[in-house]
Amino acid sequence: MVSMPIVRTQIDAAIIDLDGTMVDTLGDFAQALARMLDDLALPGIGMAQIERMVGKGSEHLIKSVLGHVLSQAESMAQAAPVEALYPQAWERYQHHYQIINGGYSCVYPGVLKGLQALRGSGLRLACLTNKPTTFALALLRAKGLEGFFEYVFGGDAFAHKKPHPLPLLKTCQALGTAPARTLMVGDSSNDAQAARAAGCPVVLVPYGYNHGQPVSGVDADGWVESLAALGAGIGAPNTVQR
Repeated sequence: MVSMPIVRTQIDAAIIDLDGTMVDTLGDFAQALARMLDDLALPGIGMAQIERMVGKGSEHLIKSVLGHVLSQAESMAQAAPVEALYPQAWERYQHHYQIINGGYSCVYPGVLKGLQALRGSGLRLACLTNKPTTFALALLRAKGLEGFFEYVFGGDAFAHKKPHPLPLLKTCQALGTAPARTLMVGDSSNDAQAARAAGCPVVLVPYGYNHGQPVSGVDADGWVESLAALGAGIGAPNTVQR
């Protein structure tokens, strides 16, 4: 491990991911998907499978879930391909997620303290997620986190989602900060790849989803055990490890 100091004067803003970084929303996904599948008279899916599919937006999640459950029942896959089921699945998922949003999720330890410290240090903050914007805003509001962010952009805010760099570049533009001085904080390769392509420094937390793979294997500038550790370390050297 080589220490990678983050110096406060090198960073003007932070862009922070939502699912798997600030809020553990796996329970929300599982509930909405279970109800969706029940409406479609399809078999259920386990939490472990869902966790590997989270992170690339609702469209990808629903199609991945449909592909998985249909592959477990070959006769269903032949009679009703994913493309045929997707429109109804999308409508039912959106319906159920709106109802349960935040009800089966929890804020990770250290998030509130970390956001307070980051704002207290003078950093401008934005939340950037692949979750639809309306769902992201409602979740942040329900968890008491909305007020920390100048901007909240979801997966439907721009023409592309993470890991494409466009969402980060557009968020930097909204903040009025240079990518090289805007820190991306996330939990997965989506966040890191987007940051690399956009020219933003990036640190990752180890407790998120990352498609079932260890986050330590992702190309990033460093890892922090929590947002509280990041907040405490901004401006102090040798607090982020690589």
